[in-house]
Amino acid sequence: MLTLTFLGVGSAFAKRNDQSNVLIEAWSEGPEHQDEPDDTLLIDFGTTGPRALHALKDKPGFEYLDREGMIYYPSIRRIFVTHQHADHIGGLEELALMDTFVHIDAETGKGFKPQIISSISILVNLWDHSLKGGLTTIPGRYALLQDYFFILALRPSDPDHDHFSLLKRYRFDPFATDHIHIERKYDWPSYGLTITDTQSGESVFYSGDSRLDLEATSQRMAEAKICFQDVQLAEAENTVHALMSEVRTLPEEVRRKTHLYHYGDNWDSGSFDFVDQEFAGFAKPQQRYVLFD
Repeated sequence: MLTLTFLGVGSAFAKRNDQSNVLIEAWSEGPEHQDEPDDTLLIDFGTTGPRALHALKDKPGFEYLDREGMIYYPSIRRIFVTHQHADHIGGLEELALMDTFVHIDAETGKGFKPQIISSISILVNLWDHSLKGGLTTIPGRYALLQDYFFILALRPSDPDHDHFSLLKRYRFDPFATDHIHIERKYDWPSYGLTITDTQSGESVFYSGDSRLDLEATSQRMAEAKICFQDVQLAEAENTVHALMSEVRTLPEEVRRKTHLYHYGDNWDSGSFDFVDQEFAGFAKPQQRYVLFD
């Protein structure tokens, strides 16, 4: 079984629903039969991620995330980074420091090292441009990204190294998203994910931050059993997200299986009541979605 839980479902500047970060849980039997999953993966961990994860640990079924009232960060085994905006990476410094200096193994005397996954270009810049300032020094020496994480650097153009898996069953295939470009499409790295159950052949679509890019996503969405689509509620020119007016043009059969996320704080103002009729609805925070049984 594979489950997905949004820590938050809001936009970068949301104050009511936290930022859109996701906890993936891989189970051999399922949460009804296991106290904790066999493997865990965060898709991003932004500025509000620690607060949202702290709240999630108190929910029924997520007790394994708790250790004496604190987030037990070693319960997070892996992190996939879609891109480098703060609402997607702003919590990584806390996670790294807590794993390294607080959650010390009594037998080895060492901290915990999760795996961090993304493209080579993102991982190099992640350290140099984002994490280095707060994590570069540890007692007695300078540190590197590999002092805090096991690194899995994907190579998008290499079919043998462009994906990763959980439990050898659930395959995660990143694809480039048209979030922000400098001179040409896709020249600033940002990713969505297609998640496939290799036993059944079923897939799930996760857009990541992106403008609506039907050339890249229409087939993925059509083939998926469930879709999670980034949306911006406010109409704007030169946006870096999919506009509500755009996602409403998706085929009905796609909209019916699509949960909208990364939305603003005014989702419940009354102006968007049509979402429950036209789509699978707005994604709910801190609620498990079963992706594959």
